[in-house]
Amino acid sequence: WIARSWRRIALAITGFTLAHSVTLALAALDVIRLPIAAVEGVIALSIVFLAVEIVKGPRDTLTWRRPVAVAGSFGLLHGFGFAAVLREIGLPQEGFVPALLGFNIGIEIGQLVFAATAALAFLALRKLLASRKSAASAPSETQWPHAQRFAGYGLGILASYWMFERLLA
Repeated sequence: WIARSWRRIALAITGFTLAHSVTLALAALDVIRLPIAAVEGVIALSIVFLAVEIVKGPRDTLTWRRPVAVAGSFGLLHGFGFAAVLREIGLPQEGFVPALLGFNIGIEIGQLVFAATAALAFLALRKLLASRKSAASAPSETQWPHAQRFAGYGLGILASYWMFERLLA
């Protein structure tokens, strides 16, 4: 919802991936090490922040003007979370760089597929609801933001739970 076009969605995901690649590599090489519970809590907080932006809707904020910059800055943080997962899985000492590169490419592809699937699902839902015969039961274009707001609240509640679970654990 924030990126608002296929091009900006792809750029935001790529910016996120490039940014998390930096911190993921630094953490995987033990150049920087942060407590995982705090990192996961702040990652959840970043999702709460985006949920608030979705609920409030488009306005003149950095998030809505420059979603790639915001995604990139959040990517730096999320890289530390990915590094914790990699520590659990383990990367081979030999072929470390290709394994790290493969992990990042896999995350990029996964995020693009997820974003495309979610966008297509919302588009299909929108068309389905708009195609209803009864004007009283079909949402108008002015009603669609309610669905966006509802999704934002759901995401915010889930991320808030995750944040408190991580920070209070």
